[in-house]
Amino acid sequence: MEIKFSRHAKRRARLYKISESTIIKILEGKELSQGRHEIIESAEGFKYPLKITIVVEKSIITVITNYPLKNGRKK
Repeated sequence: MEIKFSRHAKRRARLYKISESTIIKILEGKELSQGRHEIIESAEGFKYPLKITIVVEKSIITVITNYPLKNGRKK
């Protein structure tokens, strides 16, 4: 699947020092259906879990936003 980043997602990643490779590594192991998904997962090098919001259309994953959850894990 192809992974694209929105302008907002790129800016958030830069702000919080989240590399694109970290996001791609988190998304690679997921079985994703069509539609919008929110993924919360711990990543190496981050004190708090990362929240990644994506939209899956056909064979393209678009990352909408990504940021650390500073108030802990929420679902």
